[in-house]
Amino acid sequence: MDRLDAMAAFVAVADLRGFAPAARKLGLSPSAVTRLVAALEERLATRLLQRTTRSVSLTDAGARYLERARRILSDLDEAEAAVQAEQGAPTGRLVVAASVLFGRLAVAPVLSDYLARHPGVVAELTLSDRNVNLVEDGIDVAVRIGALTDSSLHARRVGATRRVVVGAPAYLARRPAPRHPDELVEHAIVHFTGLDPTPAWRFVVAGRPHPVALRPVLATNSTDATIAHAERGGGLTLALAYQVAEAVRAGRLAVVLAEFEPPPQPIHLVYPSARLVPAKVRAFVDLVLETCDWSYVAL
Repeated sequence: MDRLDAMAAFVAVADLRGFAPAARKLGLSPSAVTRLVAALEERLATRLLQRTTRSVSLTDAGARYLERARRILSDLDEAEAAVQAEQGAPTGRLVVAASVLFGRLAVAPVLSDYLARHPGVVAELTLSDRNVNLVEDGIDVAVRIGALTDSSLHARRVGATRRVVVGAPAYLARRPAPRHPDELVEHAIVHFTGLDPTPAWRFVVAGRPHPVALRPVLATNSTDATIAHAERGGGLTLALAYQVAEAVRAGRLAVVLAEFEPPPQPIHLVYPSARLVPAKVRAFVDLVLETCDWSYVAL
């Protein structure tokens, strides 16, 4: 039994609460992971995991061992990363996650530049409008827009974006622009459910939160479909500024109710916390900070 392999298998099973997901993360078969954990328990002469047909949980001994095992594996990763950092050439597989439109517009170009600079890296760009779990999904770096809730992640702020209400000039010529958020109930509303599942748009009036519940004429989970319908004069829509920046600059959409917008939302790069960040991750973060203007506040 390779003790480090067995330790890594145990930590993966504990983190992901199952042998099958741990096997997928490690690239092994479930039976191989089971054998590694069983061999570790045999060596330690104690049970680390309680297994049922539906779940896997830590024993008291397993919980104590898990903390030490994490530290050992972290030290090993740090030692390997230190050697890689000294070589100055990031290598390996880099997995980056972002929302669909932001990933296409902003992240994909910088990732192309990154690969040109670091030919020893193979990259994967995962686009989804849901927040992925970095550990479970094997993500190295993710772009998060909005307040961060997971304190276990290391974060670097790289920009900010507004929430803006926009409409096409043709639509605003037919129906005068609202002067107060409450007037939105008189307008045709196009709602992007990926931004907020419920059509209750949030504003700030007299310094206080002011939500407005609306009844959309069109609701969709596609950013592109939302914006396209608004550009065709279908109504007003709420979007993040980066999503409509080009259309606003080109005059296809116009911003309304700007004085009632909530504060801009931060844009962060997040990655699993570690005392020493792997060279491939550090190089990507540095490239974003060096070359990217991800501030979408002034339109």
